[in-house]
Amino acid sequence: MRRVVRAVLCGLALQAAAVFSAEPAAAGDCKAQAIKVLKAASPNGYAVFQQVGDKAFFHAWLDCDDAQYGLPTAVHESLHHITGEADAYPLIGGGMLKRPPENRTLPAPSRIAHQFRPSVFVSTYLQPGNATAASDFRYLLDELNAYTHDLDTAIALADRRNPDVQLSHRDGLAALMSFVALYVEAAGQNTATWTALRDRPIRTAFVSLWDQAERTMLASCGIPEIGSEDRSFLGKLCGAGPQAALGRLLGRAPVCPRACLVVGPKTASRE
Repeated sequence: MRRVVRAVLCGLALQAAAVFSAEPAAAGDCKAQAIKVLKAASPNGYAVFQQVGDKAFFHAWLDCDDAQYGLPTAVHESLHHITGEADAYPLIGGGMLKRPPENRTLPAPSRIAHQFRPSVFVSTYLQPGNATAASDFRYLLDELNAYTHDLDTAIALADRRNPDVQLSHRDGLAALMSFVALYVEAAGQNTATWTALRDRPIRTAFVSLWDQAERTMLASCGIPEIGSEDRSFLGKLCGAGPQAALGRLLGRAPVCPRACLVVGPKTASRE
């Protein structure tokens, strides 16, 4: 089900990213050309392509009409494929992190949905009956990891975009970071829940995935026009309550990506 609802998001993302290359590849050349582009520009994204066993699955997400060939989405979806088969999270830069066992003490992430205004990300990942992430924190971390790889690939392909068209690559990671942050804040208000969240397998997975999400988000801040909901979600993340809770769980001060909160002139003209 997680892949089905992600497909809905992908359709919206492709509409938002209706950007065409100056030299579009012919349909027959698209897949091979897309992989060449990925290999040259994004070692991390190409590593995902190499790791996924079902190459046809990866190819199915490519888009010949997109300047970036839909590669961030193909990497994202393949992450889910790999994670499901290995029961482990692939990490940026290499390595696999074992997915923690289920812990029934941890409440469903859907409990925090009311703290966000309506959004396709909220309805997809926090509303019961859609994605597994709404009922299991481990799968919320799965989505955090997939969107981290998604944005990392988009950053690597940033020069293959039309600067006059706003894309939505930063929105997904901003949303998932804010979901995780507010979940951690809510968990800190209950002793049993906080103890479960600090259980070694859960905390180890959280710290590793959060660290790479922070680095990737910060690396994207210098790229304009790649998000439309990102500032709203990051504003939630940077709130005093979530920041304090994250600090307690991380054992260090979390990073608020303030550079991503800057409103550029094009965005300002639309608001």
